[in-house]
Amino acid sequence: MPIYEYICLDCRHKFDVLRGMSYADEPLNCEICASDNCSRLISVFFSHSDSRTATATTQSSCGSCSANSCAGCSR
Repeated sequence: MPIYEYICLDCRHKFDVLRGMSYADEPLNCEICASDNCSRLISVFFSHSDSRTATATTQSSCGSCSANSCAGCSR
């Protein structure tokens, strides 16, 4: 289940809620002031991948070699 970030437009409190995707835009109350004037925020997320697991491409995926994929590197 995804975690969504919301802001209360009355007291400006930001909070996270774990809820199903089909409920992401359903109304909810602020956990501080109980107002129902809340809005979902666009959240930033972080993703990290190990370059050794990259798939083959037509260009080198790193600047340290001339192979077409990391499978061609000796790293």
